[in-house]
This record gives sequence, structure tokens and C-alpha cells, in this order.
Amino acid sequence: MDFALTPEQTSFRDEVRSWLAKNLPKDWSNRMRVGSDVPRPEVYDFLRTWQRKMYEAGFMGLTWPKDYGGRGLTFMEEMILQEQIALAKAPPVLNILAIGMAGPTIIAYGTEEQKRRYPAKMLSCEEIWCQGYSEPNSGSDLASLQTRAEKVGDHYVVNGQKVWTSIAQQADWMMLLARTDGTAEKHKGITYFLLDMHSPGVAVKPLKQLTGDDEFNEVYFDNVKVPEANILGGLNNGWAVGMTTLMYERLALGFGLQVRLRIALDGLVDLAKRTKKNGAPATQDPNVRQKLAQMWIDTEVFKYTGARAITKLLKGELPGPEASAGKMMWVEGHQRLQELAMELQGPYSQLGRGSRWAVDSGVWQYSYLRSRANSIEGGTTEIQKNIIGERVLGLPKG
Repeated sequence: MDFALTPEQTSFRDEVRSWLAKNLPKDWSNRMRVGSDVPRPEVYDFLRTWQRKMYEAGFMGLTWPKDYGGRGLTFMEEMILQEQIALAKAPPVLNILAIGMAGPTIIAYGTEEQKRRYPAKMLSCEEIWCQGYSEPNSGSDLASLQTRAEKVGDHYVVNGQKVWTSIAQQADWMMLLARTDGTAEKHKGITYFLLDMHSPGVAVKPLKQLTGDDEFNEVYFDNVKVPEANILGGLNNGWAVGMTTLMYERLALGFGLQVRLRIALDGLVDLAKRTKKNGAPATQDPNVRQKLAQMWIDTEVFKYTGARAITKLLKGELPGPEASAGKMMWVEGHQRLQELAMELQGPYSQLGRGSRWAVDSGVWQYSYLRSRANSIEGGTTEIQKNIIGERVLGLPKG
């Protein structure tokens, strides 16, 4: 891929840079310190407003067709946008599950009515989306899911349970996989539904995490009616549609998470400069310098690995299993980064939010604990390794 910008792309970069300089909230660093990569629940309303401003400025859904609320640009412009967001340390996108997963899947598989109904409201953050895939006994083996949808007239009635459903307590819609044919092979009897989270019978129960927040949720369905018109991609074709969503998810990870990793790394370097080791700034210690340098190299490799996926998209192809490599790079890089933050703080690493002696008000302790979930969310590390081994490298199963 040619990284030299065309005159049009240079103009777009300058447009983004200028807009961020004028609109970046002055108090953002007080709301969410750069060391933390995860938006806290108390900033959700702020982030909803921020995404709306980005949408009105034309910076949401850059690659989506103009007919469905986007700008019809290429993934090069998307990469430029993400790079400028990283450099400016701008707030993250709240409705990321819609932007990175639901929207592209609806545009790829939806009816014309679905494509005109949903995507634009995702971009403006008018409607927030969550993902209804994992179940208590169906996480890594997603095809074993047991949530059922039975046809009754022009509706399907859904019963079952989902778990680890991020931001469900804020969501208006869900990407739902449910079993519609109990007699078919497990991969072939699943349908992909667009489910209104405000429907009678939907119950969301927050799960308290290690961090103390309730970012994840359990979601229960008790005779929830879903119109037949809300099937995406055809009856019993949910596995193919759902896998497309996962590929887009890992592609979105390649964009968004590389940016978040770069922002966190800048925060870590700043922490190292302010931390004394043997009477001098930690950045003068050769071991610390080596670790920071390796993280910077790995972050750049992560960016260019994502660029390889962009090349595929520029050719008009769907994202493939190689996107799992980017997810793995995020997990390993981010967890190592957070571990180094704890190492730099020494005994102070044991002091979290609420302690008058906590470093940076305990933000690093929070993000360290939160980083443990990286190995699970978006597809477990073990499953990602299987995908890379079998579908990228061509290794035999087992």
C-alpha cells in the first residue's frame, strides 16, 4: 500500500486536524486521563454528545455510502482520521459496536428498508447498539448457543439469555443470534435478528467487574416478540452473517484499538518521565527505556498490520480471518503496557482511586484491572490463535 497522501487526502487530514483543534473539549483530560483506555459510565452522556458533534462535522461513517448517512470515502481517509484522533488524544466513540460491527453488516446484508432505517441513527448516536452473541454455556463455542426464536404469525418469539453484553444498559438495539431450527446442524439453524432492547420481556442485569464498574451485563429474553422484518440476511443464515460481524469487529479493533494503544503509550511515557528511579527519571533507566521503545515499535507494527487489512478492503473484499492477528497484538501489547505502569509505580501500584497517595488518582490501577478482560472480549485469545493457525496459516485442526 502507498502511504503517500494524495492532495485530496492531505486536504482531508488538514480538515480533521483543524476541526479537532477547535472542538476538542478543554476539560477532556480531567474527565478521562490518557492512561485509561476505557470510558467510564459517568462520561457516557458526554461521549454521546461528542459523537453527535463528530457526525455533524462529517467524521462518522466515512466509508459508508452517502445514501445511508456516510461520506462514501475510502479506508485511507478512515486511517487518516484515526491517526489524527490519536495525535490529538480525542475522546473515543461511544457507539463503537454499531459503527464497527452492526452498521457494516446491515449495509452488507440488509434490505433496502433496513439500510435506510438503521445506519444513520447509529452514526449520530441517536440509537446505541449492543451485541447478543455469548451465552453462559456458549462463549468460545458460539454455535452451541441455546437462545431460541420460534415463529408465531409475522413475529418470532425469543426466549433465552445472553451474557458479557457490553453497554446493554445503554443500548437501544441488539445484534442477536438465536436458534430458529433445532433440528439442523448447529451452525445452520441460527438466525441473525435486529432486536429492539425496549421490547417487553427484555431484562438487563448489570455484572459488577473487577474494576467496580458494571460495563458488562446479563440480558434475559422472556417471550420477546421480534418482527419477521427484523431478520438480517435471511432465515437460518445467521452464522454467515454473524461471522461477517465478527470480522468487522476485529477490523474495527485494528483501527480503534491501535489508536487507544498509542494514546495509552503516550500516557505511560509521561508517567515514566514523572517517576523517579534511583534518584533520576525512570526514562533514564536502560531497562525502562528498552521496554518503552519495544512498545512503541509494537504499536507501529500494529498500525501497519491494520493497513494490510485496509489494502484488502480497498480492493472491495470483505475483512477476513487475518484480522484476528490485530486483536492478538492489542491484547498482548496493552496488557504489557499496563503491567509496566504498575512496575513503574512500585509499592504505590497497590493504591487505587480514593487514596490520597494514589498516582494519577488511581487511573492506572483501574486500567490495569480492566485490561485483564482484553483476553476474553472480542473473541478469546485461544480462539484467535486457532483462527490464525487454521484459517491464515493453513495448519491442521488439533
